[in-house]
Amino acid sequence: MTNDAFAWVPYCGAAPLPAEWFMRWNFDPVLILAIIGLLAAGHAWRRHARRWQWAAAGVAVLLFVSPLCALGSALFTARVAHHLVLSLVLAPLCLAALGARTRRKMPSLAVLTGVQAAVFWAWHVPPVYEAAMRSDALYWAMQLSITGSAMAWWAALRRAPAIAGTAGLLATMVQMGLLGALIVFAGRPLYAPHWFSAPAWGLSPLEDQQIAGLVMWVAGSGAYLLLAAVLLYRALGRQTALRPA
Repeated sequence: MTNDAFAWVPYCGAAPLPAEWFMRWNFDPVLILAIIGLLAAGHAWRRHARRWQWAAAGVAVLLFVSPLCALGSALFTARVAHHLVLSLVLAPLCLAALGARTRRKMPSLAVLTGVQAAVFWAWHVPPVYEAAMRSDALYWAMQLSITGSAMAWWAALRRAPAIAGTAGLLATMVQMGLLGALIVFAGRPLYAPHWFSAPAWGLSPLEDQQIAGLVMWVAGSGAYLLLAAVLLYRALGRQTALRPA
């Protein structure tokens, strides 16, 4: 059992203990040079989007350089929060940083809603998740596919009419809530990489998993519901403003 505890060494390193996690910064030179290089390229290519480029770089540093990176090795709750930030924060910031005006024909919002859901669900299938926690290549495939599918979805959402956009947001809310509920009510711990690390944080593996599911269910699906309400409210407000007096 002790050997199994060290079998999971993901990209961010072995799971830290509570007393040391705040010192666990990730100074991977390849990652840092990649962030600096992308930031410099963005400044040269899209000068008008510099504030969004800095914001996206800041979120990337928070997720992959700060101690939050290592915390995701210890707790499934932290990993789920990490994935939500990829989808809800980093992806739209990257889109804004690119000054994205998609000119090429892209799939519809309905198609991209399904693609984003499939990618998100796939990486939370326990054997697939476990594989990503063993391999740096699969870990980055997870990060890039979640972020990339969310970027495409956000780009389609920006082009969609208000009703279609609201439907896409509500569909994403439903699939996110369903996955979170399945994780909460699984009845047994499913994610082996956190079986030995969660107890050091005062949580059983099942409790950690249930909190993670609630984060996905309540915070994740709630964020999409709020966005849907805002989009619909703005659309109704524009229609009211256009009506003749």
